[in-house]
Amino acid sequence: MGFTIGSMREMRHVRPSARRRTRASACATTVAEYTGLCGWTVAPGARATRGGAQCSCGDPGCEAPGAHPLAFAEEVPAGATLEQVTAAWEQVPGAAVLLPVGRTFDVIDVAERSAGRALARLERMGLRLGPVIATPAGRAWFFVAPGAAGELPHLLYRMGWDDAALDLHCLGPGDFVTAPPSDLGGLGPARWLRPPEFGSAAQPPEARLLLGTLAYACHRDRTPGPWQPSPAGGG
Repeated sequence: MGFTIGSMREMRHVRPSARRRTRASACATTVAEYTGLCGWTVAPGARATRGGAQCSCGDPGCEAPGAHPLAFAEEVPAGATLEQVTAAWEQVPGAAVLLPVGRTFDVIDVAERSAGRALARLERMGLRLGPVIATPAGRAWFFVAPGAAGELPHLLYRMGWDDAALDLHCLGPGDFVTAPPSDLGGLGPARWLRPPEFGSAAQPPEARLLLGTLAYACHRDRTPGPWQPSPAGGG
């Protein structure tokens, strides 16, 4: 997803309009990778001013500045080609890239610190993982199979974590996540902790395979102490 635009000297002589076209082209290419290679639908989103004080939607009372879809813009469907994406994005220049949750994936939301510990453990266990986004607000979003949001209370109960005050939540139908490289609510860009693997991104792992390890990491961060391996069955 990287782009070589040129040296700093060359960039100083690029007209502002040319820079905007370059950024728009790069964004369209990224969106096309999400739709065509990952199998995700993409929603053009609002942008927020620095600090998230005002939203580009124009509503002074917006409850989610820079973190919601544009009401007037159509979603770009999964499978859209670069040409189709470019045509669609020309209608919404500067829009943020949002992914609707609850269709091809749900999201487990934890603190980024807990996510780092859990990721190291899950990778050592050799589990198949889905994409993971880190936000400028210090959160991490683990992509898991759809349906996790509805199953979360039952899964936590079965694993013995239902009575623990964990900083762990699930996003499901009706929610959206800001995808890299877009800015989230004026706070800064989202980034990949674990980028999508093209071809398998549309088939993320079941939540139950990750939840025990994520819950344990959140618990350890809530009660400081040496990191220990997850209990049996916790990953």
